[in-house]
Amino acid sequence: MKTKLLITLLWVLGLLSACSEMNPYPIDMSQAVQNATSKADHEALAKHYEEAAKEMQLKVEEHKKLLSQYEAKGILYGRLPDDFAEDFKDHCQRLIDVYEKAVEANLSMANLHRQM
Repeated sequence: MKTKLLITLLWVLGLLSACSEMNPYPIDMSQAVQNATSKADHEALAKHYEEAAKEMQLKVEEHKKLLSQYEAKGILYGRLPDDFAEDFKDHCQRLIDVYEKAVEANLSMANLHRQM
């Protein structure tokens, strides 16, 4: 049983990583930041950071929904050992924290570029 569960989790993880976007920034950000000289350049960078923040906020909301489902319907995971259900909750909470920090960082960068 544990072996099947482990294989399934590894398979899902592999599938998710294969489907994930490898380059989240379609432009070379370090080059774009270095070349930004005009107000329009900085405005474009600010918009880029705001879009990234919006994407991260969507991920926050998605994981908050998952977390509430894990908490509300923990009985669905009753066949699993208790620590697996807690691991799901902990994992979601960690992702929420990471994505919320990413939202803050991107919005901060957007504000800095708007001030330039």
